[in-house]
Amino acid sequence: MAKKKRIEFVLEAPHAGAVAAAGTFNNWDASLTPMKRGKDGLWRAKEILPPGRHEYRFVVDGQWLSDPKAKESVPNPHGGDNSVMVVTVESRREST
Repeated sequence: MAKKKRIEFVLEAPHAGAVAAAGTFNNWDASLTPMKRGKDGLWRAKEILPPGRHEYRFVVDGQWLSDPKAKESVPNPHGGDNSVMVVTVESRREST
């Protein structure tokens, strides 16, 4: 069984009131992965994901947005794009 990895979602949105990550990892439920704003204006959330391709978007004050720093994206059925994160399997053991 492949080991899951801790992934950090990060979004720069200093003026936002609320930010969440939603995607295939949480059944597109923005209430499950709220993000916290740091003093630097960056919003962050950590998730533990299995290896594979995970599509996601950010929900900023109720508006669905793609990750501007995503390396890959795919069209979604709503006329926008979903960001893609690829979680890889590493052969070396990681400490947590």
